[in-house]
Amino acid sequence: MRFRFIPAIVCLFILCLKTDATAAPAKAVHLLTYEGIINPVSSELFLNAIANAEKDNASALIIQLDTPGGLDTSMREIVKAIDASRVPVIIYVSPSGGRAASAGVFITLAAHIAAMAPGTNIGAAHPVAMGGQTMDEETKQKVENDAAAYIRSIAEKRGRDSKWAEAAVRKSVSVTEKEALNLKIIDFVSESITDLVKQIDGRSVTTVQGEVVLSTAGATIIKQELGFRHKILKAISDPDVAYILMLLGTTGLIAELYSPGAIFPGVLGSICLILAFYSFQTLPVNGAGLLLIFLSIVLFIAEMMVPGFGVLAFGGVTALLIGSLMLFDTPLPILRVSPTVLSATIIPIAIIFVFIVQAAWRAQRAVPITEEENGEGLVGAVGVAQGNLTPTGTIKIHGELWQAETKEQILAGEGVEVIKRTGLTLQVKKV
Repeated sequence: MRFRFIPAIVCLFILCLKTDATAAPAKAVHLLTYEGIINPVSSELFLNAIANAEKDNASALIIQLDTPGGLDTSMREIVKAIDASRVPVIIYVSPSGGRAASAGVFITLAAHIAAMAPGTNIGAAHPVAMGGQTMDEETKQKVENDAAAYIRSIAEKRGRDSKWAEAAVRKSVSVTEKEALNLKIIDFVSESITDLVKQIDGRSVTTVQGEVVLSTAGATIIKQELGFRHKILKAISDPDVAYILMLLGTTGLIAELYSPGAIFPGVLGSICLILAFYSFQTLPVNGAGLLLIFLSIVLFIAEMMVPGFGVLAFGGVTALLIGSLMLFDTPLPILRVSPTVLSATIIPIAIIFVFIVQAAWRAQRAVPITEEENGEGLVGAVGVAQGNLTPTGTIKIHGELWQAETKEQILAGEGVEVIKRTGLTLQVKKV
């Protein structure tokens, strides 16, 4: 009789274990938010996010994306990383007003799950020549065919509308989130990240490890924040920032050449130039525009060293303006220097060099004081004793050091007045 309840107890124990297993919390869902150009910085950021999600064995990685497009090489790196990811990658085009254009279309279609927020759009993926390059019709056709084949293969792999994908490349078509859902370009229209997490729960996707059923109900959302390094790299990859860094760098080097030994302008200028050249690697830089800007710098230096009465300075400002407009030759406004930044940099530079020209013109016409007949131009001038005059010493007058002598006691720092010049020695008295 004492053992008759044992089977019931064992069954109850097993039931409790099963209940506990069912109630186990879901895995975390990683979230990365990116807004900006697709470039080497974003490529590194996306790859790191995928690696972190795999390391933590996350249920999924959601990338909230808002991009006007970017570089083809960076886009292909991201697509390859998504294809090779063991963790399902969800691209969520958001927030409202955001878009996935150009390179962003390829990345969105490559995702295991694609979603868009209300008020967003996707499309316009026609390849364009960057950096002022020119292509003949045959080359253009080859590039277009390559991009069309690539996006078609991506769409077919994920079961999306490959005809629309090809039209996005060849005809630059673009659609809203509702149209994208009807065309089966995306899988969901989601109001928010929370809504998206609920929608993807139970969804089956295929990764490199095979079929995976997402279990995201009640999952914790872990945000992957941009580290300090990525924030800096993302900031300097902005065309406006890159342009300002280049101007600061060249201005610092000009100042160092004009006043050798200052050190600080040269060091600061070198750092700014190195950062600017890094930025240019991530942007479609036009070589002709860059050469015009360097020409303007040469003309500015020439104006300071050999005054040309404004001709060289005017040529420098003109070359700087044209070079700045040509520097980032691309149809994407976000990849060009903004008119505000151009105005805020070129106008002050022009004004500064107008004053330099005027000063040079006055210096050309002025008669040097030290060459005036009999040195009378120095008589009556006031200076400062650099040391005790006992009775001879050194004084500073008109920014120059002179040998001086006096018949009275004058201490260092006291004011002196020139009463006579004899050769290179000034006769002074205390002021």
